[in-house]
Amino acid sequence: MIARRIEKKVEEALSRSASVALMGPRQVGKTTIALNISDSGTAVYLDLENNLDLQKIQDINAFHAENSQQLIIMDEVQRIPQIFAALRGIIDKERRKGHKYGLFLFLGSASIDLLQQSSESLAGRIAYLELQGIDALEFGTGTIDKLNQLWLRGGFPDSLLASSDRNSLAWRRDFIKTYLERDIPQLGPRIPAVTLERFWTMLAHVQGGVTNASQLAKSLEVSATTISRYLDLMVDLLLVRRLQPWGSNVGKRLVKSPKIYVRDSGLTHALLNIENYNDLLGHPVAGGSWEGFVIENILSTVPDGVIPYYYRTAHGAEIDLVLEFSGREKWAIEIKRSSSPTLSKGFYLACQDIGPDKRFVVYAGQDQFNIGENITAIPLHQIMSKLLEYKGI
Repeated sequence: MIARRIEKKVEEALSRSASVALMGPRQVGKTTIALNISDSGTAVYLDLENNLDLQKIQDINAFHAENSQQLIIMDEVQRIPQIFAALRGIIDKERRKGHKYGLFLFLGSASIDLLQQSSESLAGRIAYLELQGIDALEFGTGTIDKLNQLWLRGGFPDSLLASSDRNSLAWRRDFIKTYLERDIPQLGPRIPAVTLERFWTMLAHVQGGVTNASQLAKSLEVSATTISRYLDLMVDLLLVRRLQPWGSNVGKRLVKSPKIYVRDSGLTHALLNIENYNDLLGHPVAGGSWEGFVIENILSTVPDGVIPYYYRTAHGAEIDLVLEFSGREKWAIEIKRSSSPTLSKGFYLACQDIGPDKRFVVYAGQDQFNIGENITAIPLHQIMSKLLEYKGI
């Protein structure tokens, strides 16, 4: 079993909050983490897709009274958002008894924003955490082969650890089919599975591209408003990321539309029928896929309060990823697939515009070295470690 960093974060959050919501796509490892926490202490686990478990909490007050000394774990909580109003009363009652922390752990497949809309009644009583796939530090990508395996297959545990690339691809195809035909309809949207699959595949084809709703709408023969609705849904399901443009006033004509990434590289490749590493290297999406893969891994290690952006002007100045820390420190990060990275004039121009405190080029090698004045070429796992150890300027 691969240890996940977020397990410690969940335990820490439970020690300071009455309830914790751990959100992430299906099959990403939320239940395993919850069961590990359950095994290490006193807890009761409920799978709300199981009708028997669902019946147990029809009277949540009675169920809690019977299990008041245990952490109550509820899996797939987005299925019953109406429960949060009742939980507020239970939490407040326990607070008056002096039981302030670690009462409930919620697991859900919808996004943090979606759950927050349903749990406004728990304001001040709930902490939110997000789990994505296994990342480069957790998998241990100290060798090129392991790094390439993670990039090709993505971070879903069953895909990453499959016995072969073919079996991994089969798992991801089944995952996509299940999401489209069962999981999304359960959340309410009535969108034909074939239409949403075409849309998802279009996003994979333009991985890392700037949003062009009108072009997507024309290809899918729907309105731009419908495209926005589809995109909102995929973002809410934590399957797609919108990377917003950096927009401070630098007196330049900036690109103002977000970039779009399918968040898991393995799903990107499954949508494009890329089975093995050689096929990936020869595919036109390889550069965009690598960029998205690096961005997701970096963002899995950033400190709280960091806001990610990209920077691009109409005149060609560009930075793939800008990290703005809570103290206003900025890191400029360029992403290169090459093992011998070189920088374009656009990166230098962009750095002149925004004045980053640190400049990095994340590349596909294993050594760290200076590539120019105040610019460091660095492997993915090393910049992730820097972010985990970040203490500020």
